[in-house]
Amino acid sequence: MNVIRTDIDGVVIIEPRVFNDGRGYFFESFSERDFSAKVAPVRFVQDNESRSSYGVIRGLHFQKPPFSQAKLLRVVCGRVLDVAVDLRRSSPTFGKHVAVELSGENHRQLFIPRGLAHGFSVLSDEVVFQYKCDNFYAPESEGGIAWNDPALGIDWGVPADKVRVSTKDGCRPPLSEVEDLF
Repeated sequence: MNVIRTDIDGVVIIEPRVFNDGRGYFFESFSERDFSAKVAPVRFVQDNESRSSYGVIRGLHFQKPPFSQAKLLRVVCGRVLDVAVDLRRSSPTFGKHVAVELSGENHRQLFIPRGLAHGFSVLSDEVVFQYKCDNFYAPESEGGIAWNDPALGIDWGVPADKVRVSTKDGCRPPLSEVEDLF
């Protein structure tokens, strides 16, 4: 696998080796040995999957300590713009974001360490999105930031009149109003 470092410490893009032939393709989507050696030693405990349609934005979500989560994200089919926002107050990139297109065609994955918010926008008609977490979901620890916070300057790649968000995500505060950070 090829590991591409981003401008935010700990956030990496992973490009697996894909083997194509007349039957289709094969790739190893996760190897604990290789991941620990090239990215970070992480023990994933939960896998999640969602299906969404064009224009849906899910996020920006995070889990507060002690239930914060590192995530390994990928798309099975379709395309998303995947976004990670640094919430670590001591980080030189606090409040900055990384945006990466993940698709069923490019097979890229994004690793987000603990201390970041995560969200994605759906760029294709439909998407099947999967991710691994290194900590179990704890509803009482749930946090979020407004997906459209102007201070973050995120271009989600979806026209404003086509954006669809949940009621909860539509009411999230801007980053400047979130107190319980890392």
